[in-house]
Amino acid sequence: MDACLAAGVNYLDTANYEPRDEAKFEYKWQWAYQDRFKEAGLMALLGSGFDPGVTSVFATYTKKHLLDRIDTLDILDCNGGDTGLPFATNFNPEINLREVTANSRHWENGQWVEGPALSHKQEFNFEGVGPKNMYLMYHEELESLAKFYPEIKRIRFWMTFGDSYLKHLEVLENVGMTGIEPIMFQGREIIPIEFLKALLPEPASLGPITKGKTNIGTIATGEKDGVQKTFYVKNICDHQEAYAETGNQAVSYTTGVPAMIGAAMMLTGQWKGEGVFNMEQMDPDPFMDMLNKHGLPWTVEELDAPLAF
Repeated sequence: MDACLAAGVNYLDTANYEPRDEAKFEYKWQWAYQDRFKEAGLMALLGSGFDPGVTSVFATYTKKHLLDRIDTLDILDCNGGDTGLPFATNFNPEINLREVTANSRHWENGQWVEGPALSHKQEFNFEGVGPKNMYLMYHEELESLAKFYPEIKRIRFWMTFGDSYLKHLEVLENVGMTGIEPIMFQGREIIPIEFLKALLPEPASLGPITKGKTNIGTIATGEKDGVQKTFYVKNICDHQEAYAETGNQAVSYTTGVPAMIGAAMMLTGQWKGEGVFNMEQMDPDPFMDMLNKHGLPWTVEELDAPLAF
């Protein structure tokens, strides 16, 4: 069977897409391709990065092996890497900054709950990194998880940011440098955020100078054999080890390896179908096995209690 892989923030049809269009951090428009792919006998796999991607597989693994029912699910994304630079983004600056400055949104009791960007903060002690402030954000896997796991009463996504990053971001926002609408400058139109992108360090150049670790995982609370339990499934990746192996820092590594595994699942026929599919619709076991074999080992920890926030 022919296959099409759409990993991370990639697009099934980019012919009419402009970077400054409304950011497409959602799956609804990709799901609209379902009938076209099914009729053509093609399979599309959406979001085969780490988050979205591995985090959805973690949730499916939890439901298959650890819990009979998931009641709450939290996705925690911590990048404890340090470049020594005052301000830099570890992937496409335009996508990164627009994602961070968008309103927060999470799924609770069958509906979306929205709030101002970066307005909900919690401190969490991440293994291998230490205590970090993490912020409630919207991420597209919330949309697919809410669809395929309607039993879950609350699904949230958290990402860590340092104080220096947020200080610089606030100033850039205040002076209009994160704007996506064209402005006239010296007789020509420019997009402020595109100009800012040209000034910032190229993310691919950060590998040699990035130190520290990433810690990304899911914490799920639910019921197993009539008893409430909470499980934390996570991966820790070292920036310098990733660079030594591939010449790229851990953010690239944790995105690229799952994309490769998603493609391998399809090419070997372990994941197959006709239409458009999200990661959580597939058997998690062969994917989880390949994570262990290809540099992204994961652990399962049973917590004493659900998250207190």
